[in-house]
Amino acid sequence: MSILLVYLSSERLPEPQLAQIQAAAPGMRVVRATERAEIEGVLDDVEIAISFPHDLLTRARRLRWLQEWGAGVDWLLRHPEVAELDFTLTNASGVHAIPISEQILGYLLAFARQLPAAVRAQERRAWQPAKRNQLFELAGQTMLLIGVGAIGERTAALAAALGMRVIGIRQNPAGDIPGVQAIYGPDRLHDLLPEADCVVLTVPLSRATQGMIGERELRAMKPTSYLINIGRGGTIQQPALIQALREGWIAGAGLDVFDQEPLPATSPLWEMQNVIITAHYAGLTPAYDQRALAIFLDNLRRYRAGEPLRNVVDKAAGY
Repeated sequence: MSILLVYLSSERLPEPQLAQIQAAAPGMRVVRATERAEIEGVLDDVEIAISFPHDLLTRARRLRWLQEWGAGVDWLLRHPEVAELDFTLTNASGVHAIPISEQILGYLLAFARQLPAAVRAQERRAWQPAKRNQLFELAGQTMLLIGVGAIGERTAALAAALGMRVIGIRQNPAGDIPGVQAIYGPDRLHDLLPEADCVVLTVPLSRATQGMIGERELRAMKPTSYLINIGRGGTIQQPALIQALREGWIAGAGLDVFDQEPLPATSPLWEMQNVIITAHYAGLTPAYDQRALAIFLDNLRRYRAGEPLRNVVDKAAGY
């Protein structure tokens, strides 16, 4: 009997949800396994998996579909051999759209209203009114979204509702997206950076996006602009960003992701008053697992019906 492997703890996927999966997969054996030895014991019979130890994929000869519980698949950069394997890889793209878009706007509103400085003053019990020229309004400003998938689309809707002008960059610039005034291909990046009051990175980490924001790009931005990164730390060349923040090439940055995580205590970013640091939690929400399960159950129905799956990842391209 073919196995549907669940590589998630009962905390992430409780027994009632596991029963839902079993009911949706009659004729298959649903196995929860969180230890490597357990997985190796059933490896030859796994046809479908929710998450998986990536270094074991080459040995899972019957695997036909792997559903990642998260959206990021940059582990493909460390396992290029997976691109040649005959299975479909899907991710949970869309599950993060609400919390991450709200966090992006949270960074921008905090900078606009000088909230980090207000919190520091509060800790000192210091009455410290902001100066008029230190504040700004989001209405009327231009947001450049680099990556306009599910997260970018919802971010655009929120930004447009606040009166911002939103322009976007994505691999395929065809089509219209509500809230986005214009969409361009990656070749227009350097033309658009000087227009932006804030640049928001939502792109995954792939060979095409690794280190895409470096000295040239940061110098092209306005000195009054802000950089927000909630995608992957590797899309920004961190030494160049530190120099840009120190020397005033840009006004500040909201960063949820970093090259090295946890961010080392020795990083100069910790001490910069024009930086907001969060510990890679932009995508977290109490509704996360419920939304991811809904994506999986829909894909399971599609798989059994022979229909195209949602959120298929190009294993060679890495997204």
